[in-house]
Amino acid sequence: MILSMTGFAAITREFTGGMLAMELRAVNHRYLDVQLRLPEELRIVDPALRERISAKASRGKIECRVSLNQVDSQVPTLELNRDYLQSLLDVAADIRTLAPDARGLSVGELMRWQGVLRSNELAPEVLQQLCIDCLTELLTDFNASRAREGEKLKQILLDRLDGMEAIVREIKPRLPQILDGYMARLSHRLQDALGSVDDDRIKQEFALFAQKMDVDEELGRLGAHISEVRRILKAGGQAGKRLDFLMQELNREANTLGSKSVSTETTQASVELKVLIEQMREQIQNIE
Repeated sequence: MILSMTGFAAITREFTGGMLAMELRAVNHRYLDVQLRLPEELRIVDPALRERISAKASRGKIECRVSLNQVDSQVPTLELNRDYLQSLLDVAADIRTLAPDARGLSVGELMRWQGVLRSNELAPEVLQQLCIDCLTELLTDFNASRAREGEKLKQILLDRLDGMEAIVREIKPRLPQILDGYMARLSHRLQDALGSVDDDRIKQEFALFAQKMDVDEELGRLGAHISEVRRILKAGGQAGKRLDFLMQELNREANTLGSKSVSTETTQASVELKVLIEQMREQIQNIE
């Protein structure tokens, strides 16, 4: 599929003692530029978040903003794990039976012993994993929004390609007639200006001029580039840079058509082609 570099997604998750909110915003950029806005408690997961974002996006300026909101009603509390403490005291008593001179555990040591006290606050490592899991889920919604936008951009480009092909279909059959008409008018002007002129000489010069003014090759390349743009749009993937290059090639052929123009019809066709190409180029700046 075609992905836009513009996207947005947001998610919130409640946890014991508060709420985590995360946003992803993206705009077009030449390269991938990831900016993270993290609270101090979650700065340790910065590399992990960057790695996951880079795996899902190749271009664009992406801002990931994470905030933690403490719930006032959830005041941090400590609770004594009585069963665990009793087991610890029993083990200590057994040790003193075997080693009567062993010093007993103080209250401070018991309180610091892991597992004796339980808090309603979320452990840091659990909060960090929650943040990573939220981003993984958020990236799915984020890329879905970029895909929807990309599909719209794709349709805009296809419509402009249809317009270009219609212009080529209309002007191409008329080119021989346009060139013959221009040659006839030019011949009459030369006859009026110079009087008697070698007819064979005029024909030779006109043949050379007609060869220079022939745009059939340019129209052929124009059609080939249009087909390649359609192929890339159908294939999807990271297509932005390739499409941007093809816009340059399309514009080159449209310019050549205009420079070789011998009538207002071909000049107008060249202008209309360049307008459509510029419209596509602007949209392609948003494609990954």
